[in-house]
Amino acid sequence: MTTEIHARSELTALGLMSGTSRDGIDAAIIRTDGSSVVNRGPSTTWTYVEEFRRQLSDATLNIGDASGVEAELTALHANVIDKLLEKNQLTFSDIDIIGFHGHTLFHAPEQRETIQIGDGKLLASLTGIPVVNDLRSADVAEGGQGAPLAPAYHWALAKELEKPVAVLNIGGVANVTWIGDSPPNLGDFDTQDQIVPQMLAFDTGPGNALLDDWAARHTGERYDRDGRLAATGNVDADALARLLENPYFSASPPKSLDRDAFSLEPLALLSPADGAATLVAFTTQTVSVAADFLPSPPTRWLVTGGGRHNPEMMSALTQKVGAPVAPVESVGWDGNILEAEAFAFLAVRSVKGWPNSWLNTTGVPRPCVGGVLHRP
Repeated sequence: MTTEIHARSELTALGLMSGTSRDGIDAAIIRTDGSSVVNRGPSTTWTYVEEFRRQLSDATLNIGDASGVEAELTALHANVIDKLLEKNQLTFSDIDIIGFHGHTLFHAPEQRETIQIGDGKLLASLTGIPVVNDLRSADVAEGGQGAPLAPAYHWALAKELEKPVAVLNIGGVANVTWIGDSPPNLGDFDTQDQIVPQMLAFDTGPGNALLDDWAARHTGERYDRDGRLAATGNVDADALARLLENPYFSASPPKSLDRDAFSLEPLALLSPADGAATLVAFTTQTVSVAADFLPSPPTRWLVTGGGRHNPEMMSALTQKVGAPVAPVESVGWDGNILEAEAFAFLAVRSVKGWPNSWLNTTGVPRPCVGGVLHRP
């Protein structure tokens, strides 16, 4: 099966993503040769029930006892695949490969450790489809940050866009992909190439995670819907200054973060509205700081992830980066499932033996393929 997959020029891949926001599972189907995106197919999202969201949160505190939640997570992913295929009158045999990110419980590249739960062997057995998972570990083991990994897919999608362009993902953590003028074909870069010219990627800082936690604590909602809470508050300059003291922001890329790298403690005395406004300022200010590391100013910023739905976030971001800011839908992409599509793309590159990360995306000293293939 491995040889057959490797030998085929184009593959139909299904990508799965469970992000650090713990909101649910995104699933998407694409057709790709591992360099270009031939076709973007159907997709779906599945929202976790509150009890399972709590189990995922608890698992980060007791990683050694996560086998039960891992099995349930894997079964949920299999169910999402089944529903996506059934809804679109597809069968399991229509899918060549699955890219299964799993769910990150722990990410500490400085300790050369990253943990994503999700049983690739079980998922392959449940679906009858080859599965590639564990896409970050090899990069971290080689000395890379293990994140971000989506830049290879951003590169493939951005071929026809005016450049330089920045793709900003505001998920639980925020990360940026900068793509410069006249980028070459990604397929031209095999394991002998240390970097991909005209590309840089790294985590900028907090995305939605802190704001989501704050909203849940003070309103009972999973997030600050439409930025309504932040819109009624004022930024607390002292609290913001304390948040910005973290040495991460002055460190040169490549660099990456764990969801829980920052604390809400500096906001302890603030009202719910002022705390939310300050957290929006924190996320957008750190993007502005990150922009100083880019090789040249982007002509525009394309925003994906849940943050693009927050008008307060988008407005503040526009003020901070000094260039047009728009959701990725403005260029025909779908920000709801972009990361799921990315992991479908990465799975195809993995089975072809092509790298998914480089020195200028994760800091890995040599190009890294990554991923573990499980056959049914």
